Amino acid sequence: MGRAFEYRKARKLKRWGNMSRTFTRIGKEISICVKESGPDPSGNSRLRVLIQNAKAANMPKDNIDRAIKKAVSKDFGDYKDMVYEGYGPFGIAFLIETQTDNTTRTVANVRSYLNRHGGSLGTSGSLSFMFERKSVFKVVPKDGIDIEELELEMIDYGAEEMEMDENEIVIYGQPEDFSRIQNYLEEHQFEIVSAEFERFPNETKEVTPEQRETLDKLIEKLEDDEDVSNVYTNLAPSPDEDEEAE
Repeated sequence: MGRAFEYRKARKLKRWGNMSRTFTRIGKEISICVKESGPDPSGNSRLRVLIQNAKAANMPKDNIDRAIKKAVSKDFGDYKDMVYEGYGPFGIAFLIETQTDNTTRTVANVRSYLNRHGGSLGTSGSLSFMFERKSVFKVVPKDGIDIEELELEMIDYGAEEMEMDENEIVIYGQPEDFSRIQNYLEEHQFEIVSAEFERFPNETKEVTPEQRETLDKLIEKLEDDEDVSNVYTNLAPSPDEDEEAE
């Protein structure tokens, strides 16, 4: 999992560079979750972790409360999770996660961004096999904890591997084991810093600095769209990102 860990670290440094964009994404996730399962965190396990994600991103409490209230208002539409796949320039694969109340608008925008930058939109399922989706938890380690022993204990709950990221433990598992891992951590009173679903490319592709500049512009354009929640590619981290991730 070392490869996935380094890819995730470099990607996180870029993705969370724009706080307002991050707040918008998390706020929408909170609103959708509340509309689906209710506004009480004690009875909504997904909402509990989304609130932790918001706190980890330094999202103000007022923003969190506003997202919860928005979900119960009549003006909040019906949102769908849609995933679009395609190629950007230089043969780089793109997998784009969206949350939208207008799929016609969203697919038109995504297609336009790809086409303008020398790419093309593919059919559903055409590139998803190139990425692996995982549950990713970050927790605060308890005093004196043995990570190897914790990992062995959590295998029965779906944990596959663990890494240390500065002063936090990163736990990886399959998407279907998200709830089991969360329940274990909560029952054993671990402080969950964040919990997300993330995708990792099975293989990455190197490009030149000039090509990377073009690809970064496309990624930024996609991420600026209010319907887009995550953009994943098989673009290898740049040498500078590798150094920051260490």
